[in-house]
Amino acid sequence: MNLTANIAGFNFDHILLNAAGVVCQTSDELDSVLASDYTGAVVTKSATPSLRPGNVSPRYHELTNGLGTINSMGLPNEGFAYYMDYVTQKQTDKPIFFSVAGLSKQENLDMLHKIEESKFNGLVELNLSCPNVPGKPQTAYDFETTEEILTEVFSFFTKPLGVKLPPYFDIVHFDNIANILNKFPLAFVNAINSIGNGLVIDEETDTVVIKPKGGFGGVGGPIVKATALANVRALRQRLSPTIKMIGTGGVTSGRDVYEHVLCGADLVEVGSQLAIEGISVFERLEKELTAILTEKGYNSLDEVRGQLKIIE
Repeated sequence: MNLTANIAGFNFDHILLNAAGVVCQTSDELDSVLASDYTGAVVTKSATPSLRPGNVSPRYHELTNGLGTINSMGLPNEGFAYYMDYVTQKQTDKPIFFSVAGLSKQENLDMLHKIEESKFNGLVELNLSCPNVPGKPQTAYDFETTEEILTEVFSFFTKPLGVKLPPYFDIVHFDNIANILNKFPLAFVNAINSIGNGLVIDEETDTVVIKPKGGFGGVGGPIVKATALANVRALRQRLSPTIKMIGTGGVTSGRDVYEHVLCGADLVEVGSQLAIEGISVFERLEKELTAILTEKGYNSLDEVRGQLKIIE
């Protein structure tokens, strides 16, 4: 079964990888993702210029009945220099996505200047969608600012770069963001980050389940799959064919991976379920995906990608 993909000249022997923020904060965690026989790449934790401890705990909670997770981690990471050392020194045959998430436009530009000047030769993910930093809005909901940032970035940046987006909920917003993104030589678009500012209440205590932001946090897992699929589908229909799609959100089974590909995803990231199940999730998901493709008589993902049917 051919489970490969290609983005900006980088070949992926498998389409599964971790979502930024999950099993990727330390070099040991990044190594564990790369070591799996069922991952095609690894994504670093979204880096800020300096080390961040993140928000106070409890800041992560798994919902009852397997619905998903809520978190307000607050971008805990080891700092830009730590990940720069990792991505420039790591010897691996798999592509590496270096994810960055500055808390201001200037922080993003400064980090991207350093990447441009470095010997890093992988892919870069500009995270415009972190919903869990108190006082900081999600950049990609501000279309004017998003265009301004990308205009400045591509005035100097020449390496393969893509953006991580929050979920959009209105058709006109799909149109608006796609019109902006199509103006730039992006390598990929990654949709979606968690659904921001959900609220979960403990049934026994009538208390919120996480401490930061009064209990508000990003929601992930099965509960967000429909939104994730809609974003992958809508953006794939609107973006230039040269911009590849990475699907993220609600993946707990091989069927979920298959549906992301059906909606147009080239690669599929796993977040909440990776946090819950660990590295072995990649083997299970790929085997389940392969079984579905075999049952349907497909020989490769290329026969499936973007082939979602609608009711006429």
